[in-house]
Amino acid sequence: MSKNKSSESVKVVVRCRPLNRKEESNGPAGCIVQMDLRLGQVILRNPRASSSEPMKTFTFDAVYDANSKQRDLYDESVRPLIDSVLAGFNGTIFAYGQTGTGKTYTMQGAWLDPEKRGVIPNAFDHIFTHISRSQSDKQYLVRASYLEIYLEEVRDLLDPNHGSARALELRESPDSGVYVRDLTSCVCKSIKEIEEVMNVGNQARAVGATDMNEHSSRSHALFLITVECSQPGPDGRKHIRVGRLNLVDLAGSERQAKTGVQGERLKEAAKINLSLSALGNVISALADGRSGHVPYRDSKLTRLLQDSLGGNAKTVMVATLGPAPQHYDETLTTLRYANRAKNIQNQPRVNEDPKDALLREFQNEIARLRAQLNHRKWRSKQKKEEQVDGEGWERDGEEETEGEEEGEEVEKEAEEYVKLEEQRLEREKEAIREDQFLLAEEKQRLLGEKERMMGDLRKEQEATEQLTAKYKAMESKLLVGGKNIMDHTNEQQKMLEMKRHEIAEQSRSEREIQQQVLAQDEETLELRETFTSLQQEVEAKTKKLKKLYAKLQCIKAEIQDVNDEHVRSRQELEQTQNELTRELKFKYLIIENFIPPEEKNKIMNRLTFDPEEDQWKFQPLVAAESKSSQMKKRPASAVGYKRPISQFARVAIKMGTNSRYRAENIMFLELDMTPPNTASLDHQSHSVDSSPTKDRGVRKSRSWCQPPKSIASSSSNVSLSSCHAATPMAAQ
Repeated sequence: MSKNKSSESVKVVVRCRPLNRKEESNGPAGCIVQMDLRLGQVILRNPRASSSEPMKTFTFDAVYDANSKQRDLYDESVRPLIDSVLAGFNGTIFAYGQTGTGKTYTMQGAWLDPEKRGVIPNAFDHIFTHISRSQSDKQYLVRASYLEIYLEEVRDLLDPNHGSARALELRESPDSGVYVRDLTSCVCKSIKEIEEVMNVGNQARAVGATDMNEHSSRSHALFLITVECSQPGPDGRKHIRVGRLNLVDLAGSERQAKTGVQGERLKEAAKINLSLSALGNVISALADGRSGHVPYRDSKLTRLLQDSLGGNAKTVMVATLGPAPQHYDETLTTLRYANRAKNIQNQPRVNEDPKDALLREFQNEIARLRAQLNHRKWRSKQKKEEQVDGEGWERDGEEETEGEEEGEEVEKEAEEYVKLEEQRLEREKEAIREDQFLLAEEKQRLLGEKERMMGDLRKEQEATEQLTAKYKAMESKLLVGGKNIMDHTNEQQKMLEMKRHEIAEQSRSEREIQQQVLAQDEETLELRETFTSLQQEVEAKTKKLKKLYAKLQCIKAEIQDVNDEHVRSRQELEQTQNELTRELKFKYLIIENFIPPEEKNKIMNRLTFDPEEDQWKFQPLVAAESKSSQMKKRPASAVGYKRPISQFARVAIKMGTNSRYRAENIMFLELDMTPPNTASLDHQSHSVDSSPTKDRGVRKSRSWCQPPKSIASSSSNVSLSSCHAATPMAAQ
């Protein structure tokens, strides 16, 4: 129970599911969990121990066996918390336990079956039913958000681009505590709307199949409901209270040997176990009371639940158990965590007139729109009075209706005013057309002015309609108490729920009284004992000694169990670490062999560690201050060339004729049209062969790679024909 008025203990309840078909087919080992509903006790039997070993007993605020109903759990354990949220407190409900023990069924259940609806749909019904039954001077604003923590990343389940969206960041403010930045928030006006928000988020949630659960949750899901209430206080001013409800469906703890997960599922299981281990460390540190440091920052989950565990909130923890003998170790671990959580003390307080209340902004916006509508109403009224030459409306202008009636009245008056103006302008236009004394240009000018006045009139009408629609939309988001009540049926339902609540409170108080009586009996038994003989005293002391010895054996067995559990947990963590290390080495091998070192260095240089998020992040390629200056893109091809070409090659093409740097036209295929060069013959030489091929001047070919060479010749160059003519003469 609470130590003082300002603190309150975390309420812990335990629920055990029935055996499934697979567990029943394994053998007649039976159930290892027994529930004492009257005393709120869970008795656990070790299937591997001898029959003489005593069973372990744990006491909680309430326990529910396999035959319990969803409605019983909600009425006894959850309904008081929802009432506190509606009164302005923060509240949290979260299910904790091994995978496949019924956490999602407890929190959500079967939506279509009224008997199997879980905590979340019953909470929806409770909130909106309370609003409809409240007094008419109260205004409510209900908002809903849905997120999941998948692989230690916070993701918005209501984001349409959920799969490709970046992970959200956690921030902390002194007023509202830890919050998620840029999280989608939907205003809900009915049960149907908030259920639709829930369904949209459930479709995007990460779910997978394992050997223990066909529909295993692979992420922690948090459904956040904010209820803002405005009501007049004793000072005549409107005061706002804000209650926040966190509905948490945790992923179950897993052991790889039992779930058989591999690859991506193994990574998910490692992250789930890591966050649940951090949650267990936080619970242990808070329950101990001697630790000066509580490791909230070890996980995103513990950061979000910081107010719920040891902070400003009322918290209910539902621990779910599996009754099968093969799950004894996990069941014992869950019971120990739940038993520690009972000792956590929270300091809940009412959130009255907070700075971040959205309801006040809505009210201010509605008041501003109402003032604009009243101003338009007054203007249209003045114009009407001018038209009828003083025969104005005989209405009291001081009495102003509010809400929908005022909006409809202004809309009707605006429509009537527009009709009258249109009729007047049409009459004036006809009069201008029929006037024979006006010039054509003057008629066109007057008609143009009337058309302009008609356009201004239509624009004013559209602006009034838009303003009225905005006013109605803003006002429709606020829920007014006592607005949709059928008195007779409502009173009957209210009385029925009050009786049900009284029964739940009575059973809870009886259970607490019985637990206190048992504890007091053990303390005062020795004081009330009287002995008539020495033998009787010896027998009583022997009996007490045996009882204390049994307790000692239980404590020794408990210490041994804790050590064994620690060894098993360490072995499983080492096995998981080996699997992840093997996969990491494989990725390192790929990086070393297939990624160039300069590219790897570029990536490494961009990495920075964010201590706030406790993770590594990439720096943007463009600095934040120079976002306008974008990076230059690599050109698809060089300008003026058919393919990309380096700057060095471009310079080499211009500077020389080396074919190595030519990107195009490597060979010159055009014809050489230059005139041929000729050589003269030595007429005085008689040893010249008479062969015509040797007598003729030979032209040497030129190519693109050989520069032209000059041929030595005499000063008198003759043509080829003269050379041919000179040859026979020389022969004679």
